[in-house]
Amino acid sequence: MALAAAAGGGGGNRIASSSSIISRNNRAASSIPTITLPLISKLRNNNKHTNNSLHHPFQYKLPTTSNCVAKTSSTVSAAPVQRTINPTTSTTPWSEFASKISGEWDGFGADFTTEGKPIELPESVVPEAYREWEVKVFDWQTQCPTLAQPQDFLMTYKTIKLLPTVGCEADAATRYSIDERVVGGVENNVSAFAYQSGGSYVAVWPIVDNGQCKQLELEHCLINPQDKESRMRIVQVVHVANTAIELQSIRVFCEQWYGPFRNGDQLGGCAIRDSAFASTASLRATEVVGVWQGPSAVATFDSSQNVLLQELSDDIVQKSVRDERDIILLPRQLWCSLKGNKDGETCCEVGWLFDRGSAVTSRCIFSSDVKLKASCYRVIVTLI
Repeated sequence: MALAAAAGGGGGNRIASSSSIISRNNRAASSIPTITLPLISKLRNNNKHTNNSLHHPFQYKLPTTSNCVAKTSSTVSAAPVQRTINPTTSTTPWSEFASKISGEWDGFGADFTTEGKPIELPESVVPEAYREWEVKVFDWQTQCPTLAQPQDFLMTYKTIKLLPTVGCEADAATRYSIDERVVGGVENNVSAFAYQSGGSYVAVWPIVDNGQCKQLELEHCLINPQDKESRMRIVQVVHVANTAIELQSIRVFCEQWYGPFRNGDQLGGCAIRDSAFASTASLRATEVVGVWQGPSAVATFDSSQNVLLQELSDDIVQKSVRDERDIILLPRQLWCSLKGNKDGETCCEVGWLFDRGSAVTSRCIFSSDVKLKASCYRVIVTLI
């Protein structure tokens, strides 16, 4: 099984990614040695936590139909927090990654079908007022407090879903669920992790049920090359059976960096610089198809060495061709696909058109026996 990613060229109140550049054109897949990765223990998922000590309000903002670009613009009352790195401290690719990924990332998240249609939130969590007004709610307001240790290969983060509210209410915020993930250390629950010093990463999370892994979550975290405090996390949920991989659903988190790590003890609240997006316009196919080109950053995995964490290293400039087949178009200028090739490999890809003619993509490549072979991150530009 292999991981691949590509890329192209957030401050506020709060509760307590692998890639490369590409541009449009034909490209042959490079040969990557097959590897087998161990499957780890079941992921933790603690549901329905109420944080009564949190008194910063938040609001569910209805989507605006004109908001379908990669970056949103809105004002924040407080001055943005700037991240700094001590120039006297020696840095490594991992320590640079840790400084970029750590902090409070707030935003919105939504689930989509394999056709790219947004999935409504359960009726039980939707405020009565929305039901009376017949307003459909598709987005969770989310928090993702993240902490990576610069000296150790260790990273933890939580995806926190907050119950939607009507308006900017001043009562305590209620957490609907907390999903904690750990990379490295004794509590590690990732099968493979590829990172880039800029803050992008790809992670393969096995979902174990009754001792068997029948699902994988392929998480692609893409940083906007033009705004390092803006990112997208796209999760491809796939079913694994014998020699086949089948896409089951897609999960998208649109997030911005709001400050240093506080373990989610504050909310972005009414100052959050974004809005719900699931029901906004999807990316147009004409903006994706064509020939693209750009340098790749690649990580390969060898199960015989039992190395789960790899840096995405620069590779050659490559061309690739995209057509409309098998591409799932999503809001916020996103797309994803899952397709096989003549060698029996399966390529699971996501992409973000962050600017006209420029995109960042991430791919996981699986062998014919459903073993991860490589991860590739690219920032690409269109040629045709």
